Amino acid sequence: MKRSWLYPAILTGILLYSANVSAQVVVVANLGEKNTSMEKTEIRNLFMGGIGGRLDPVTLSPGVRERHMFNTLIVGLTESRIQSYWAQMRFSGRNQEPVEVESVEAMLRYLLENEGSVGYLPADFPVPRSLTVLYSTG
Repeated sequence: MKRSWLYPAILTGILLYSANVSAQVVVVANLGEKNTSMEKTEIRNLFMGGIGGRLDPVTLSPGVRERHMFNTLIVGLTESRIQSYWAQMRFSGRNQEPVEVESVEAMLRYLLENEGSVGYLPADFPVPRSLTVLYSTG
């Protein structure tokens, strides 16, 4: 009778631990140089169109869990606020939103194929040596 609560408690603990471990993201770039990093505010500005230059931000499609984590941990805005912001930018012609890819695997492929691209991956995702980790939320 006492065991009836034990298994759900263990399963809940495992799920909470695994959710916490993978609830972090790393911001990575295809720069060709390894000794580079960025501050959180610089990354936020890059993805919200505040800075440009040689860096091209890449984001995941709305609804992808890692996009939600990135928006929460780095940008600090909800998806609806971000969509509203980009709608205003498109309407006014002031700025273009980042390139959008469908999945984490597509993000990795895009980053590897496009020099100067900056994106984000789950913190527990193996980052290839050819990419530079610019920032980690964990």
